[in-house]
Amino acid sequence: MNPQSNDQAGSVPLTVETIELLGGWLCLDFVNTVDPRVGAHSRDFLTNYADLVLWSHHVGVLTEARRGYLLHAGAQHTVEASKIFARAIVLRETLYRVFSAIAGATTPERADLDVLQAEFAEAMQHASLVPTTEGFATAWLKNEDALDCILWPIATSAVELLTSNRIRRVKQCPGVGDCGWLFLDISKNGSRLWCSMNDCGSRAKMRRQYARKRAAR
Repeated sequence: MNPQSNDQAGSVPLTVETIELLGGWLCLDFVNTVDPRVGAHSRDFLTNYADLVLWSHHVGVLTEARRGYLLHAGAQHTVEASKIFARAIVLRETLYRVFSAIAGATTPERADLDVLQAEFAEAMQHASLVPTTEGFATAWLKNEDALDCILWPIATSAVELLTSNRIRRVKQCPGVGDCGWLFLDISKNGSRLWCSMNDCGSRAKMRRQYARKRAAR
């Protein structure tokens, strides 16, 4: 995806609360908060702890009440919030390297896997197993008000994807040399090429058509 295509006159500018969720998996959408991932003129939608909270609410990780609480708590504890935000960015860039390596059929670096493992271990200290109608699920302890609680679902999401058979379906959008977003290809025959047919796919199609017309002249 390229935000420039959404910033034309008459369109609503993208924000951390309106950015499209095209990854198909929480941790991939987290990685995609930089747009584009490759090419020039990248924009980072996460600039501080408050942005991280707003994005977490946007993707459904936080309720409205938790969103309000964390925004207030982050403003009251700015040093701690800044440290957690820095952790979040390290985690995000680690996940980008891990999953882009997998999308490119290479093995992620051990150091990156260690960073993810450490965040996952931290998250699991705040989780419990709860019964569901289909078996059991992981739930976060209700009395946890830690500012870093928004990192726990992301780390868990990444480990769940890495250890599932869906890992083979992680792809990286080529755009027209200016995207690099990661997505989970859930198409029946695994033939999806773009993060979005309406954006990157459409631009690639137009470029091919232009190239054919130019070659025919």
